Amino acid sequence: MNTFTKEFIEQSIIRMEESTPRIAQCLGELTEEEIWKRPNVSSNSVGNLVLHLCGNIRQYIIANLGNQPDTRTRDAEFATEGGIDKAALLEKITRTANEATAVIRSLSLEDLMKERSVQGFQQTGINSIIHVVEHYSYHTGQIVFWTKLLKDIDLGFYAGLDLNVKNV
Repeated sequence: MNTFTKEFIEQSIIRMEESTPRIAQCLGELTEEEIWKRPNVSSNSVGNLVLHLCGNIRQYIIANLGNQPDTRTRDAEFATEGGIDKAALLEKITRTANEATAVIRSLSLEDLMKERSVQGFQQTGINSIIHVVEHYSYHTGQIVFWTKLLKDIDLGFYAGLDLNVKNV
């Protein structure tokens, strides 16, 4: 494996592994009722977002790049209104993210460059990974925002770090 491929894979995994504990922390702060609360009819609950992330990660990485069957039912991710507790949601997102990072870690340069069809789009493995990493981060941000709004708390993701350090 060349240096670029290794670095791309490792940095993608680092970014994915950054989101899972943030979602876990949010789930820990929210009540079971709050997890399924929607801000309005045009928005999704934290529970919906977790199910959506699992579906997306499974379809783009585990099925597409891991050569597993695509069993995603996307509409159900948004239609669900409860019935799954936060422990089950946390287990599902953790298991899905771990399975996806194992697939990503196993890829070769040829796998990254190969074009495939996923969700009706033709794209390379690199495109699929970038899509999942940014999508995971994007919806994690929504979950964090909704948690902060509901709980009026600082989740402290950067506690103890000086983020004002200048570049050298």
